[in-house]
Amino acid sequence: MVSAAKLKGDEKRLELAKPFNSWTDALCPEPVSLEETDLVTYEELPQKTLILPITSDKGLCGGVNSFVSRAVRDAVPKIIKQGKEVDIVVVGDKGRSQMARSVPDYIRRTVTECQAPGNFTLASAIAAEVAAVGKDYDAIMIVYNSYVNAAVYKQYYRIVKPLKGDGESEPMMEYEFEPETKAEILDDLSEYMLASQIYYCFMDGAAAEQSSRMTAMENATKNAGEMIDSLTLVYNRARQARITTELIEIISGAAALED
Repeated sequence: MVSAAKLKGDEKRLELAKPFNSWTDALCPEPVSLEETDLVTYEELPQKTLILPITSDKGLCGGVNSFVSRAVRDAVPKIIKQGKEVDIVVVGDKGRSQMARSVPDYIRRTVTECQAPGNFTLASAIAAEVAAVGKDYDAIMIVYNSYVNAAVYKQYYRIVKPLKGDGESEPMMEYEFEPETKAEILDDLSEYMLASQIYYCFMDGAAAEQSSRMTAMENATKNAGEMIDSLTLVYNRARQARITTELIEIISGAAALED
């Protein structure tokens, strides 16, 4: 019941985050599904990529963190095999502990003890932390859980590339900028775009986490009830057997006295 009430709030925050982040659709590619990890090749990634998996600080929420950790564990060797470089900045204590066992050599920084529910201020702080680490990277890949409904969530990754380049690859050529200010403006816009993407993925992952926790708590309550019923039945059988044994002993003793 508590998780169901919290899920309503997370759903509302997610609905508000969708239009807030819609402006990044023109600058970032579409998110890629990780439902079948064997079919994902990561060939579109540039030479140096920073992976940002978003997990939770708390457990008791099913496999919501394990799926993200598994996706990162599957992605790292595939990217390395292509001759590319990859590092990881983990958000969430559960993801940190899981990835510290599977890909410890690639973790550069962790962000834990995040406040809940999240907000854009938190996303901006994470973006600033990631931007400080990721200045030398060609792209940031955000791996997160996406909320579908109360019973279903899926894993995706989004690629955020910095707005920089020269010649034909120079970004936003169709716009006019004040002289000698374009580089500074694009740097600020890149960090704001990263913060907006992190904020949306954070809200999406929070709703998925809460739905998974609601299901996990419901299953735990159901299993506890079934265990109580089973143990009650065992207890009643043992109690009945003891009473029957005592009655047999009393009857046998009375019969022996009559003889």
